[in-house]
Amino acid sequence: MEEARLQKIIADSGYCSRRQAEALIADGKVKVNGRPAQVGQKAVPGKDIITVDGERIASPKKKQNIYLMLYKPRGYLTAMSDDRGRKCVTELVADLEERVYPVGRLDLNSEGMLLFTNDGDFANAMMHPSHQIPKTYRVTVREKVTEEHQISLSTGVEIDGYMTSPATVRVVTEEDNRTVLLITITEGRNRQIRKMCEAVGLTVARLKRISIGSLRMGMLQPGEYRMLTKEEVDALYETARRKGGQPTAKESASRAKPRSASFGRQQRRGR
Repeated sequence: MEEARLQKIIADSGYCSRRQAEALIADGKVKVNGRPAQVGQKAVPGKDIITVDGERIASPKKKQNIYLMLYKPRGYLTAMSDDRGRKCVTELVADLEERVYPVGRLDLNSEGMLLFTNDGDFANAMMHPSHQIPKTYRVTVREKVTEEHQISLSTGVEIDGYMTSPATVRVVTEEDNRTVLLITITEGRNRQIRKMCEAVGLTVARLKRISIGSLRMGMLQPGEYRMLTKEEVDALYETARRKGGQPTAKESASRAKPRSASFGRQQRRGR
């Protein structure tokens, strides 16, 4: 096999996403043939011995690609594991034979749609900032939402020293001490919706992601997951292509002649 960048080999093994793999390399947790790896280093899959925290990663040759949607409940951390003993979303998909990892994240107290995969190309297409995949959230705030609030959120507010991109904001219901909004953004910064609301003086009481691209959560209940269909995966790739330009030659070849993949075969409540 030809050489490939370490972050791609690690992602293709199903251990984590490419971005997470890059962070692991930078933190000195990855070794190649017993020697600490460097960012940008290449290796030969199946030949070179690659370990993460002392654990040898699986060979990507026998991997079955998996794409699934989980209804993340509140109180679960979007991580593979946690040294503080908190519940992690991977516990909800532990019954799968293939190892999968979350695509993007939802914070501890947020809920809703979270994608999982072991396909590094798919994860990269979904998370790359240039692809601007739209994500819609049902947001319950404690205050009355004014037209000024809506304009500020829609046009962009400053959080963490940068201006957010334009968003779509719609009031769904208004009651005493409670307003429900639908907010669609094309970014995915840390706790972005909460920080946007805080910046305009709104207090988030509940936050639920209900869609990614054209994908809707449907009747899934908290803790349940289901496999995506091939049509749903193709639609997400198409959204990434439209937003970010033409897919790479590798993405095109992968989609024309897909590797073994699991589509729409399973719906289960996580443990």
